[in-house]
Amino acid sequence: MKSLIVYSTQTGNTKKLADTVYEQIKGEKEIRSVESAPDPAGYDFLAVGFWVKAGKPDPETMNYIPRITSGKKIFFFATHGASTDSDHVKEAIEYAKNLAPSADILGTFNCLGEVDPAFVKRMSEKEQQPVWLHNAPNAVGHPDSTDLKNLINILSSFKFSL
Repeated sequence: MKSLIVYSTQTGNTKKLADTVYEQIKGEKEIRSVESAPDPAGYDFLAVGFWVKAGKPDPETMNYIPRITSGKKIFFFATHGASTDSDHVKEAIEYAKNLAPSADILGTFNCLGEVDPAFVKRMSEKEQQPVWLHNAPNAVGHPDSTDLKNLINILSSFKFSL
């Protein structure tokens, strides 16, 4: 099985998850940023990681996901400043799934990711603050070792050999 891990990151959070996915996968594999990601056609399994922006995957990832054709096995993973079970995050994951309607989505994972303090400050000064802002202090230090262990547990539950 030929695998590709594609990620988008601004602060390194999603890259931590991508590296963990890469370490867990057996066989022929590649890891690439979304900006340099190859055509997904030559791969059997794709793990696609993104950061959440305005309740959706980041723009670069939103452009990449539709290139994934039917029959491909996909695992989505995401980092964000919002609460893990918030509608904001659920909508972003669903949005990603809908961008690849004919793919075989094996699962998803999301966890907190520390938000750049300067960005948090700018957002807190806005009249209309983003929904995730109140949770941003909880994201400090994430993804942490527990997040990475949870990701590994999900990956180990797949019914085929990675």
